[in-house]
Order: sequence, then structure tokens, then C-alpha cells
Amino acid sequence: MRVVDLSHPIRGGMTVFPGDPEVRVEPAVTIAEAGVSVLSLELGSHTGTHVDAPSHTVEGGATIDAVDLGRLIGPALVVDVSGLPPRTRIRTEDVRDALREVEPGTIVLFRTGWSALFDDPGYLDHPFLDAGVATALLDAGVTVVGVDALNPDETPRDDPAPSLPFHDVFLGAGGLIIENLTGLDRVTASAPRFIGLPLPIEGGDGAPLRAVVVEE
Repeated sequence: MRVVDLSHPIRGGMTVFPGDPEVRVEPAVTIAEAGVSVLSLELGSHTGTHVDAPSHTVEGGATIDAVDLGRLIGPALVVDVSGLPPRTRIRTEDVRDALREVEPGTIVLFRTGWSALFDDPGYLDHPFLDAGVATALLDAGVTVVGVDALNPDETPRDDPAPSLPFHDVFLGAGGLIIENLTGLDRVTASAPRFIGLPLPIEGGDGAPLRAVVVEE
């Protein structure tokens, strides 16, 4: 069995969505002072590798603590859309062949290659998925999707209320969106098993999660 970690480490000053809380990780108690070490964490619910619950964009949508964890454990399909220029729109016809035989319940992970730019200013200029892709996924019975980028939608640099059409369609149908994956290029199995378990934040609109794939 081979386990591939798809999660960015949580560290102070790491990249966050524009306007989200900055991440701070600082010593709270030290071994020298008290015989134990404890860190103080200050972060938003969408820090690092995380999952969006429907309540992230849908008024009255399901919160992260209400999500069936079984939905985040299952067969995965990595769709390679790497090598695209910045801010390229990925349309349904671009991924139709890759999704042609996807089974209902499959967790689809889009590899843009943009995770290599994490913590670089250019990370915000990632390719993005057209809302039609969200519809195609839902029609195929896919309710969990992930990207190795900040956002499946286009990320603005200075818009306090950005348009999020992919989120609106996918979360609006009760789907879950995993963002800021990394290491998808290290997934080699044709049928890997995905496991992503979020922090059980009561009433949370999302939560950091440890995402891995298991290859037999």
C-alpha cells in the first residue's frame, strides 16, 4: 500500500483566498516554560487544503459537521488539465472524454499543476472550471470535486464579492468542493482511493482536511 499526501502544511503566512483571515502559528506554551509544547493557531475555515460545505455559498445549506464523511472516502479519478496558460477557462468539451465513463460516487480531482506555485503571487492566476463542468459532473453522479488550485472558479485579486458560478452550481446541488490540493502528479494508480477528513467545526462553512490517496 502506498499513501500519497495531497495536503499543504499549515504554516503562518501561507496563501489564503483574498480577504480571508491570515494564518498565524505561534508558540503558546513551551517546554522550557511549562514542560510541554503548545501552539496557538489563528486561521480561517478555508485555510490550506480544505473542503467547502454547501453553506459556504448557499443560505441554509448543509454545514461541514453535517456532511456524511463516507462521501469523502472513495474511488478517485485524476483529470489532467495541466500546462494551460494563466486564467484559462476549462470548458466541458475540454474534459468530456476524461469524464465519459466516470462512475457515480467517484471523487474527481482536477490537476492543473498550479500547486507548484503555492505561496507565489502567480498562484491566484490559476486556470478555472466553467460552470458547465459542474453540471456535467453532477449529471454523472459526482458530488465531490477537488482542484490543486485556490479555487475552481476564477480568483479575483481585488473583488470583495467575487462571482463564483462553479460554486453556485455545485454547492447549490449539495456537492462538496476540495481546494488547494497538492501532489496530484504523484498519483500513479489508475484507480486510487481518496480519503479526506475535515475538522468537525460545528456549524462550519468549510474546514481544513488531511487529503490522501491510497494506492494498492
